[in-house]
Amino acid sequence: MSIDKSYNTWAKQYDTNENRTRDLDKKATIETLSKYEFANVLELGCGTGKNSEWLITKAKFVIGLDFSQEMLNKAKSKINSDNIKFQFADLNKPWEIENNFADLITCSLTLEHIKDLDFIFNQAYQKLKSGGKFFICELHPTRQYTGSKAKYETENGIEELEVYVHHLSDYLGSAKRDSFKLVEINEWFDHETENEIPRLISFVFAK
Repeated sequence: MSIDKSYNTWAKQYDTNENRTRDLDKKATIETLSKYEFANVLELGCGTGKNSEWLITKAKFVIGLDFSQEMLNKAKSKINSDNIKFQFADLNKPWEIENNFADLITCSLTLEHIKDLDFIFNQAYQKLKSGGKFFICELHPTRQYTGSKAKYETENGIEELEVYVHHLSDYLGSAKRDSFKLVEINEWFDHETENEIPRLISFVFAK
């Protein structure tokens, strides 16, 4: 099954099924971005709006992009605000967003489905204002090495999605090629004790 069809199917249960990766990403997003100020936000892979709900309480305007229409439909049904716009988009193609629009671009649990990180960083650099921040939160490469990937339960068993493994050097290399500066990097664990493989890794880059 193609990635977009998988997410269209997953949309029905995405907000309700047990998903530690989803829940930890929301925590990482709020804890990281609470200390920054931003007005215009571009959210890549907004999905059902799990992070959009918080972003709109802090920003003046949010544009959420996603390639799953069913995910977008869920987001639109949950969030009723004139200050947010959900838009169908393939992130692998030039984004139909005005250059220098965003104070903040967020990308959560999305890049494992994107092969070309250089393209994403290049587009983000164009859409960010000078001094703007690019926040990324993804499945930790170490966890990817063990075979962990996006998946969900169906009537016929577990549906695993097609993913790409991105090393830490891939993120930092793509950022450097577009002249981003690394502001912070964090690892996120399931438990308070860190004697385990981290589940997520997050970055904040600045233009």
